[in-house]
Amino acid sequence: MTSTTPGPAAPPAPAGPPAEPASPVPPTPAAPPRPGPTSGGGPSTSSLAPTGRGLWRRSRWYLLTVVLLLIAAAALAGLNQERRYPPLDPRSYDASGSHAVVALLQRQGLKVDITADLPTRSTGNDTLVVPEPDLLDADQLRAVAAARHSRLVLVAPGPAALSALAPGVRPSEEGGGAPYAAVRSTAAQCSFTEAVRAGTAHLGGLLYTTGSRGEGCYPRGHGYPLVVAQAGKGSEVVVLGSGDFLSNELMKKDGNASLALGLLGSQPHLTWQLPDYTAPVLDGGDKKFTDYIPAGWRWAAYQLAVATVLAALWRARRLGPVISENLPVVVRAAETTEGRARLYRRAKARGRAADALRRAAAHRLAPTLGVPPDAGAPDPTALCAAVTDRLPDRPAGDVRALLYGPPPTDDAALLRLADDLDALERQVRKP
Repeated sequence: MTSTTPGPAAPPAPAGPPAEPASPVPPTPAAPPRPGPTSGGGPSTSSLAPTGRGLWRRSRWYLLTVVLLLIAAAALAGLNQERRYPPLDPRSYDASGSHAVVALLQRQGLKVDITADLPTRSTGNDTLVVPEPDLLDADQLRAVAAARHSRLVLVAPGPAALSALAPGVRPSEEGGGAPYAAVRSTAAQCSFTEAVRAGTAHLGGLLYTTGSRGEGCYPRGHGYPLVVAQAGKGSEVVVLGSGDFLSNELMKKDGNASLALGLLGSQPHLTWQLPDYTAPVLDGGDKKFTDYIPAGWRWAAYQLAVATVLAALWRARRLGPVISENLPVVVRAAETTEGRARLYRRAKARGRAADALRRAAAHRLAPTLGVPPDAGAPDPTALCAAVTDRLPDRPAGDVRALLYGPPPTDDAALLRLADDLDALERQVRKP
């Protein structure tokens, strides 16, 4: 697309006397190539450099947006200060917590201790729940085995914990079966009293084989998500592939509540050990990569995709069909000049507009006064001296201030500058 731009012709003369300009926006001539740095009091690029006020005007909305985002983040952080618990934590009221089963056991008169320390000895009529046995080291495993609790409940133990606490019970994958099954409602299909009384329950997770001294319940393929094994001297070990049926969310479904109360309430004293999640995981219980991804990452990905689409629509250049145009398109020079002047006015770039007017006037005066150009622009000192010689009645300071003075402070001063430059050119041509 081509357009015609105004050359170094003089700006249009005002319609009235200088004191009463006809238009609020002076026509701005197209600026010739920008001159390099000049000596003396001439115009320099420093007068066109962005000022602090201009930078503040351009960036204030961005800064306001950043401040609002910080305030919103601080507010959300303050509102989310409630304590978070891991899954199957007996202190948690969340859907994944297990406070409901503890409350039911206490209502039935059981003494429930929730502690991070492992009991060193058994009272002979107690139940110990270990939700993360793979976090126990070798010494802790030996201490639990030596305590001989009446019933020991292990949730998703690995091979090392099984070898120390549940002899004969092994992961199903070691026998060639599937190592894992989805948690769903399953029939008991065993003679274990608590399982028979509960009926169907939500079992699944890791699968195990029973060994010679164990019994499996809720069969899934070649393994069992619940295995009961005898550890000797009246001690019983219950191995669970998943503790989801103990959660607050699933307690009210099928026979989950009955199975939970039967497993944990068979003795008058229950100890629930809180895992130490800072401890390293034992060999055979290594976590997968997906275990380290925070919960809810899918929703975060969906929100990011929606935000990306909205940003693309916001930044789209065209929302309709492309319109073809025959090139070249000729634009009148007056329209280009007026459009540029409107842009100057909208941006309040009085300094740039004044600099364009002064440089255009200097380029027109130099040939008339015989001042040769210096690096694309006439020398300010030589030009001011030539104008003073041609107009002895004009003080040299006024001429220099008019051609190379500071930028105007308002629109009225810009209009006066345009009128004064126009009057100076007429006087130089016809002194």
